[in-house]
Amino acid sequence: MSNEGRTTKFWISVWWPVALSAAVVAMSSSAAFGSNYTSGPLRWLWQSLFGPVPVARWDVIHFYIRKSGHFTGYGLIGLAWLRAWWMTLPHSWFLQDAVLAVLGSAVMASCDEYHQTFLPNRTGSPRDVLLDCCGALTMLLLVYIFMRIFRPKRLQRAA
Repeated sequence: MSNEGRTTKFWISVWWPVALSAAVVAMSSSAAFGSNYTSGPLRWLWQSLFGPVPVARWDVIHFYIRKSGHFTGYGLIGLAWLRAWWMTLPHSWFLQDAVLAVLGSAVMASCDEYHQTFLPNRTGSPRDVLLDCCGALTMLLLVYIFMRIFRPKRLQRAA
C-alpha cells in the first residue's frame, strides 16, 4: 500500500500508540512521580502482597521496582514504535523498522531524562536512557523471535 491512498484515519490508527506513550512518559516524568512520592503507595502495595519489610530493604526493593518500570515501559514503547514503522513503511525489512523503533525510543528516553534534570526531586541519568533502550531492544528481540517461529512469512515481505 502506497502512502498516497492512506487516509487521516489510517495515520491516526498507526501512530496513536506512540503519541499515547509519549503522553504517559511526559506525565510520569513529572515531580509527582519522583521516588519520594511513589515510595509510600508502592510500599503499601508490596507489604499488602508480601508482608512487612524493613526500611533499608525497602529502599533496595523500591529502586528495583522503579528500574523495572523503566525497562518494561520502554519495552512497550519500543513495541509501539515498531508497530508504527511497520505499518508506515510496508516494504521495509524488520531490521529497518526495529532500528527506527529503537531510535524513537532512545529519543523519547533522552528527552524524558533531560526534562527530569529540571525538577527538584528528580534526576536525569544516562544510565536510565541505556536501561530504557535495553528494554526496547529486548522487546523487539522477543517480537523477532516470535515472528521467526510463528510468522516467518511476515518477516520476508519484499523490499
